[in-house]
Amino acid sequence: MPSAGAGKAGTADWYRNFGTVDAPGSSPCYAEWSLGISGDPELIRRIDEWPHNKRQPLLILAAARFLGAGISPYREFREFLLARWEEISGIVLSRATQTNEAGRCATLLPSLAGIAAAEGRPLALIEVGASAGLALFPDRYAYEYDDGTSVTRLAPGPDPRPAADGPPVLRCTVSGAVPLPTKLPEVVWRAGIDLNPLDVSNPDDVAWLEALIWPEQDFRRDRLRRAIAVAQQDPPLLVAGDLNEQLVALAAQAPSNAALVVFHSAVMAYLDAAERQAFSDDRQAGGRARLPLAVQ
Repeated sequence: MPSAGAGKAGTADWYRNFGTVDAPGSSPCYAEWSLGISGDPELIRRIDEWPHNKRQPLLILAAARFLGAGISPYREFREFLLARWEEISGIVLSRATQTNEAGRCATLLPSLAGIAAAEGRPLALIEVGASAGLALFPDRYAYEYDDGTSVTRLAPGPDPRPAADGPPVLRCTVSGAVPLPTKLPEVVWRAGIDLNPLDVSNPDDVAWLEALIWPEQDFRRDRLRRAIAVAQQDPPLLVAGDLNEQLVALAAQAPSNAALVVFHSAVMAYLDAAERQAFSDDRQAGGRARLPLAVQ
């Protein structure tokens, strides 16, 4: 067991690293706040009272943003934290960093469209680690793939041009022989598994998703809101639980006339080696029956 002093030093280093390596270039606000916390013994002491997995910088910063903290100098942010510490602590202990980035669909789409074309039938999708399920709507978003000389545009409906009040436009730079689709695949069923699924019809869950976006990244906030609007029209089936415990039963609910694709967009990084192996074993067992797989 590390000493109390070592634990405190570790937390301070965590915030210092985030403020000097991760945040600069993406959020000057988060960089300043994290560096401020790293040199603030009182806040480090309070953070160290939380379980280790709740001490990460993004979680406390998102909790403060959820409660209304605006872009401000560190001194003002510190006052906000201290004044509302009990509320912030409650959010940190009850929430998790579940950023749901619809933009990841731009990298998934070529594989999904390729599977649909090869199978000659529509898709049924399961995402493990789904958060609010926004990556389950690749067929409902618009896309622009730029190879440096031309732009390939795809969108639901006959007009590929983005609409001011339409779905998000997911832009992606491509190089090499990327098998870009000529049309969006048809998706007839979509479901997800998450330890704590977020509900796009719940205002608090929607506000939490927005709070997880870094302060200066307005383009991501707009993309999120447009993706949420899409999901709210046809909410996906989301199952709470461990992905390795829920996958086989959920896959059995998929329509038999569709090609079932199980994928993830980020969750594997949060599993240990044994959990990843269990997921691979379940996937292979299902694959002998009917499960293709696209993993990003």
